[in-house]
Amino acid sequence: MKEVPNILWLEEIRKEDIISVGGKAASLGEMASIGLPVPKAFVVTAQAFRRFLVETALEKKIFSSFEKLDVEDNAALEKTAENAKALVMKAKMPAAIRDDIRASYKKISEGELIVAVRSSATAEDLPDASFAGQQETFLNVRGEAALISSVQKCWASLYGARALYYRAKQGFDDHTVNIAVVVQQLVPSEKAGVMFTSHPITGESITIIEGSWGLGEAVVSGSVSPDKYEFDQRAEKLVDTFIANKKIEIIADGDHGTKVMDVPKDRQDAQVLSEAEVAKLAMYGKIAENHYGVPQDVEWGIVDGTIYILQSRPITTIGKKEAKGMASQKSNAKIILQGQGAAPGIATGRVVIIRDVKDTGSVKEGDILVTKMTNPDMVPAMRKVAAIVTDEGGMTCHAAIVSRELGTPAVVGTKNATNVLKNGQLITVDGEMGLIYEGEVVHAAPAAAPLAIAAHAPIITATSVKVNVSIPEAAARAAATGADGVGLLRIEHLILGLNKTPGWFIANHKEEDFVAELHDGIKIVLDAFPGKTVWVRTLDAPTDEFRNMQGGENEPHEHNPMLGWRGIRRDLQSPDQFRLQVESFKRLWKEGYENLGIMFPMVSHPDQFIKGKEMMRGWGVDVDKVTLGIMIEIPSSAIMIEDFIRAGIKFASFGTNDLIQYTLAIDRNNENVADMYNPQHPAVLHLIHNAIQTCRAYDVECSICGQAGSDPKMAVWLVEHGITSISANIDAIAKIREAVARTEKRIILEAARTKDAE
Repeated sequence: MKEVPNILWLEEIRKEDIISVGGKAASLGEMASIGLPVPKAFVVTAQAFRRFLVETALEKKIFSSFEKLDVEDNAALEKTAENAKALVMKAKMPAAIRDDIRASYKKISEGELIVAVRSSATAEDLPDASFAGQQETFLNVRGEAALISSVQKCWASLYGARALYYRAKQGFDDHTVNIAVVVQQLVPSEKAGVMFTSHPITGESITIIEGSWGLGEAVVSGSVSPDKYEFDQRAEKLVDTFIANKKIEIIADGDHGTKVMDVPKDRQDAQVLSEAEVAKLAMYGKIAENHYGVPQDVEWGIVDGTIYILQSRPITTIGKKEAKGMASQKSNAKIILQGQGAAPGIATGRVVIIRDVKDTGSVKEGDILVTKMTNPDMVPAMRKVAAIVTDEGGMTCHAAIVSRELGTPAVVGTKNATNVLKNGQLITVDGEMGLIYEGEVVHAAPAAAPLAIAAHAPIITATSVKVNVSIPEAAARAAATGADGVGLLRIEHLILGLNKTPGWFIANHKEEDFVAELHDGIKIVLDAFPGKTVWVRTLDAPTDEFRNMQGGENEPHEHNPMLGWRGIRRDLQSPDQFRLQVESFKRLWKEGYENLGIMFPMVSHPDQFIKGKEMMRGWGVDVDKVTLGIMIEIPSSAIMIEDFIRAGIKFASFGTNDLIQYTLAIDRNNENVADMYNPQHPAVLHLIHNAIQTCRAYDVECSICGQAGSDPKMAVWLVEHGITSISANIDAIAKIREAVARTEKRIILEAARTKDAE
């Protein structure tokens, strides 16, 4: 058998070479062979990597460390992975391999060509094993020294924690999985993105193309909302276009690496692709799909009007091909309302208009609930319906939060749904696009959606990625995201769902019923997250939400309830109400739920935390042994965070929904000023940054559980500024974890480069 060299050129490679070059490189070779525009490249073969392991005597050292590894033990997994990667990085690359890489680099270009250095594991991108993203990629690499270093870092990434975990779970033997490295001309894309040659869920002949400005990393990482184009292969025409607001782009930075830049305002809302470019991309995608015989996930870039195909792999998320997608039906369906897509999914049902919470008894299973704005006391009705539509609200409103947790499609902020729609009217709600259609529109079965989640292996991050939960029914769905715990469990939805105020239970001598209900609801969530932190927020319901419930007759009428008698300020003045909550916590701690943490909302001064803690002590809680913290929602609590730490808090979590409102004097649900609601206002970021740094100095966990924590761009900023954990909405966990992982890798990489340069 002919010995495989250290280097293979792209023109030499075919799919049969996968054992030597990995799935990614084999795919590139195949695409080049059928005439697709692939940038020039060479591959450092898997055999070269194996020679490196043998000649440096690393094989035994590395593989012996894996023998007794329990990949479910995160600490052990991380330690083993770091040790293995360190061994690879410290070893000296054999001269023959190093010289071959240098010679090939010179051959590919007379000058110091800028290249992308991409890992290509020998089982990567196969139809039954998508290893994509588990090994490293380095963009904008220039010069021999940087190239040699990047190749060795790719090799080391074969033993990263996520890769080890995935291989163990998929039954791959670490001894037999090798890694090749693709060294490819970097296309300095003016615009780039991803293309699914067929619908990624149904397999229907709809090519979906997403694109944005700059390098494709912005789209792949989820750090920008891209334009979306749907091209019907059967009709050979563009059938749907969505133009997003694209605020950032990723571009090459100097001689090594990339940087994130703000997109000029005149390009933010500009359409990225012309209709001709969409059609040409779709044609290239179909050529690739026909060649491989299966739908493809293709990365592309465009420079000076020239399209380049950068990567192609099989789509692993396709479910039943006979399922009907909605995309092809939209052009014929009549849109009767438009709002903000707040919870993804599509549902058809009869309209039931609710103008008062007392009318919720008329709601039946499968209805579409239409109301001005939902409140927590509507939750029982919200559990029944197929979709929710509101006149008011945004992504942070109650309807949006609860709908996402229930997995119920929702469109908010339509302004006039309660006037335009009629009781009994048949409509279809698209909760992703924010559209309301007349009548029934055939759409994809929602059951197929989770397949996209199942196809991805867990990503391990140093920053904890937790999940927000509002109702016990959402616990299993929240746990299925793989979240590192619950950063916010809102108990007011539990209480308000009873349709009786705490005062009613006290006045009617039904205190035990209240305590039991609260205990049982929290327990469901704790049981879904064994061994993981669950932070429960004490009652934080404004007075207007109590007023429509039994016992709410004497609630005060406040001009602005959001700034009124709520949170810890009410509990401290209503000790019986606070005592009932504490009794349920005590029972859970006594049952062994040591992972239960309690946080006080609407705290404005350390004295409030101290008083609440002492009241708990008086009711028999060993406050020195339980985990107590605060929400940072009022600017004063951010400013005085050091005083709170001295008062004994164990953790703090930013409630950005309120912190932004109170810092900027903006009501986020008031359509007249809602566009001024800015999570990244310099004043808000200043408060958050300073609080994070103070918590880090005192080794106090600092988190975020407001809506801003579900924004990948904000997550990147928070990780860069040192936050300990991020708690996001259920539907945002995957993209937040991806953003966190990429940011952490970039920080480590930049630190290593700085150290190397010194």
